[in-house]
Amino acid sequence: MHRFALEDIKAWKTKPNRKPLVIRGARQVGKTYLVRMSAGKYFDHLMEINFERDPELASLFASKNPDKIVQMLELQFDCPVRPGETLLFLDEIQATPQVFASLRYFYEELPELHIIAAGSLLEFAIEEPVFSMPVGRIEYLHLGPMQLEEFLIAAGKENLVAFLQEFTFGDSIPGPLHDRFMDLLRIFLVIGGMPESIAVYLKNKSWQECESIKHSLLATFEDDFNKYGKMFKHQRLQLLFRKIPLLVGAKFKYVNVDRNERSAELAKALTMLCQARVAYRVYHSSRSGIPLGATLNEKIFKVLFLDIGLMSTATGLNLLDYEKAEDIMTVNAGAVCEQFIGQHLLFLRQFYLKPEIYYWVREKKTSSAEVDYVIAAGTSVIPIEVKAGKSGTLKSLHLFLREKHRPLGVRFNSDTPSLLDLKTTLPDGQNIPYRLLSLPLYMVGQALRLIRLCTSE
Repeated sequence: MHRFALEDIKAWKTKPNRKPLVIRGARQVGKTYLVRMSAGKYFDHLMEINFERDPELASLFASKNPDKIVQMLELQFDCPVRPGETLLFLDEIQATPQVFASLRYFYEELPELHIIAAGSLLEFAIEEPVFSMPVGRIEYLHLGPMQLEEFLIAAGKENLVAFLQEFTFGDSIPGPLHDRFMDLLRIFLVIGGMPESIAVYLKNKSWQECESIKHSLLATFEDDFNKYGKMFKHQRLQLLFRKIPLLVGAKFKYVNVDRNERSAELAKALTMLCQARVAYRVYHSSRSGIPLGATLNEKIFKVLFLDIGLMSTATGLNLLDYEKAEDIMTVNAGAVCEQFIGQHLLFLRQFYLKPEIYYWVREKKTSSAEVDYVIAAGTSVIPIEVKAGKSGTLKSLHLFLREKHRPLGVRFNSDTPSLLDLKTTLPDGQNIPYRLLSLPLYMVGQALRLIRLCTSE
């Protein structure tokens, strides 16, 4: 299965002043598979060590001399390690703090050797006192679930992805082709972007087996709770984990999780789920320019779940629910589509940037407003609305454009794409000219490219 992150690893391989690469992401999003695929495409040899499976191999890294470590590896595996040809893959590195610390010595003394490390729940290991972070000596690649376009490529529909990637203003999408994209989107909303779920679906087209896989994945995440911390109440994590899929799209209030739980304790639990990357906070930002995080309000936020397919399973939705709906934008009060767009926007950033996303809200009795997402595209701040149906009012978007003096807004819906120069009259009588980029949900992967085209004109 193709991952767009392959190109990021290809660029890393030939980059001057390259550092050891650490892949960060939730469990089961395909970190190990990505490295193995990269090794097959870009390297002659792969030396892979899984420290969770073989913890005793950590002793091979006892020396602070990289040449000595390489010598031990060659003797252990009876295989030469050739810089420039060999990829050394250190998997489940969170289990061995001393191996993680050794990355600094490889960068300083043997930078020509390509090293990639990965691990699940790495964020928790980093906080342990015994964990020595090689600050400035490593770089990161952040990996999320597979995107819709990656699913289409895995399904052998490269021509459809090429069509989306080449689409530009002035082009049109015929009705039958638009309907085909929407049908494929419905499938993706059910199976989601977890690689194992996609692999099972593509192999036998069995919805029942796909659901079984997703239930197993959800159970795996819950089984991990005992690794979050010895002193933490696992039942609280489980409660929150099961509630989040039902709360996507709305301002998060701890009272909606459990009235009997203290907000401070639920906040700690949510932070842990976010550290494990099975959930993401979407903070309110009032900033008119970049960086958006400079004015975030930590008390006002929404939440996203790890994956739309897991969310569908957790909330009991299936393909029949999407097919029966007159418009998929209305399923689960639109939360499904907000999750789908959100999880894609999180990972449309450069691979080395931590996945973050924001929204905007104004809470006033007379003129409350909310814009679903706000992102940065270059130096521009772009408001994004995910609207039900092919129409729907854009009152909140208009208020944002006026207050922040922005010329462009983006809308995702079920209609075909369009770029319109519009003018609207606000309740106070003020006329606001603006440009509206309207995209169908399935074009979220092309959003940044098309936004840049709009802002460069």
